[in-house]
Amino acid sequence: MAKALYGHVGMAQDRRLVDEVTRLRATVQALEFEITRLRADNDRLAAAAAEAEDLMSLREPALT
Repeated sequence: MAKALYGHVGMAQDRRLVDEVTRLRATVQALEFEITRLRADNDRLAAAAAEAEDLMSLREPALT
């Protein structure tokens, strides 16, 4: 068992695998940034919609 562990730990990493993991991490980071941006846009639009709804529910005419 010790030989199996030593062989596993002592092996050099495959360069293609390292490149793939690096690329995937960059993709995840970009997607997380996009999620943050979309959530901020959604919050802004929800606030604008709530404000517009408040304006539409006025009981008195605006111009009299």
